[in-house]
Parts: sequence; structure tokens; C-alpha cells
Amino acid sequence: MLTFSPEILALIFLTFVLAGVVKGVAGMGLPTVAMGVLGAFMPPVSATSLLLIPSFVTNVWQLVGGSDFRALIARLWTMTAGIFIGTIVGVRLLTGADTRWTTFGLGVALAIYSLYGLLGRTISVPKRGEAWLSPMVGLLTGLISGATGVFTIPAVPYLQGLDLEKDDLIQAMGLSFTVSTVALAIGLVGHGAFHLGDLALSALAIIPALIGLWIGTILRGKIGAKTFRIGFLCCLGVLGIELAARALLAA
Repeated sequence: MLTFSPEILALIFLTFVLAGVVKGVAGMGLPTVAMGVLGAFMPPVSATSLLLIPSFVTNVWQLVGGSDFRALIARLWTMTAGIFIGTIVGVRLLTGADTRWTTFGLGVALAIYSLYGLLGRTISVPKRGEAWLSPMVGLLTGLISGATGVFTIPAVPYLQGLDLEKDDLIQAMGLSFTVSTVALAIGLVGHGAFHLGDLALSALAIIPALIGLWIGTILRGKIGAKTFRIGFLCCLGVLGIELAARALLAA
């Protein structure tokens, strides 16, 4: 069961406010920011336990906000199946006694995603390639999600490459993140790394996450998307490099 000092609890509160702001502005990034910051002062498995409920609530909200859920499921079910399986398998790495390499993996994932975004790279997935690419991308995303608690790579770049409409893309990310969150919870429970007592603190984290989500939604209409995106990606890159370097120095 997770127990923290008042100072750490205040830092956790501020972390989820920040993560919620990012989610409100960009439609993604809550677990990425939360794991990046929380991973600096607690084991990755503890950080993952904290983000489960706020991540699930905000992702379901994002998922149900779309218009054609059945068509999305019909197109992406093999990817989501791969995410589910891969996440449960990947949790074994997260719950291992030595978390240095999962911390390193998280740092590398953050840095790669930051560089990918800053370079402005885009991919285009041919329709004929979806049948075999979707399950592969899902499985790899799940393995990374299970091992690091970060749900974005490579699912988000892949979904962007499907040339979905804006609202469909947001809903598709919500679907991917929701499946990742559920599978992550199942994997942690199965490995004895998440206890019912942890639900209370994770549930309380919904409050700052929703506060941040509300702020981010307001900011989305006032801040230039390009300016925010560059700043956000730079911060993720710094976090990723710091986490990866710390893990290597501790090895």
C-alpha cells in the first residue's frame, strides 16, 4: 500500500495538475508526464499504481466523446488486442526487483517521442498494410506500456499515419489509452504489485487530474498550438534524457 509524506503528496497533486493540463491541451500525455515526473522520486511500479484511475477516467472521457465508436473498433480491434496482450506481458518487467532498466526504457521512450515530434516527422500507413501493421504496433505499444507505464509509442505516431479525421484521431487515442490502462491494472494485480488500499490514493489523484484537464481545455483555445507543442516536447526530451542517464549511472 502506498504511503507518502505531506510534501510528497503535494508534489503528486501538482504533478497530476500538470499532467491534466497537458491532456486537456493535447488530448494525450497524462501518463507520460506523470511517469516522467513521479519516476524521479519513486519506483516506476508505484508511479504506475498512482496513475491508473486518473488515466482511466480521463481516457474514457476522451473515448466516449467521439461519434462512431463501432467503426473505430472494427478498424482497430487487432491493434487493441495486441496492446492488451503486450501490456500484460510487459508488466513483468515493471514489477521486477531491479527497476533500473525499466527507468532507462522510460527515459529512452520519452526522448525518442520528443525527438520524433520536434523533427516534425510524419508517416503514412498504406491501407493494405494495416492488416499486419496494426497487431504488430499494438503488441509493441503494449510491451512498452507494461514495462514503463507510458502508452504513446508507437501507437500515437501510427494512428496519426492512418490519416484519421481530427475527432476520430482523438477518439482512437482514447481507445488505445483506455485498453492500455485496463491491461496495466490487470497485470499489476496479477503480479501482486497493486493492492486495494492503493485505490484510495489513486482515486484522489482524479481531482488534480480533472482540475488540470479543465485548465488545459481553456488554455487550448488561447495558446498557439505550435508554441505549446514545441515547449511540451522539449520538456519531455529533458525528462527522458535525465531518467535514462540516472538509470545508467546507477547500473
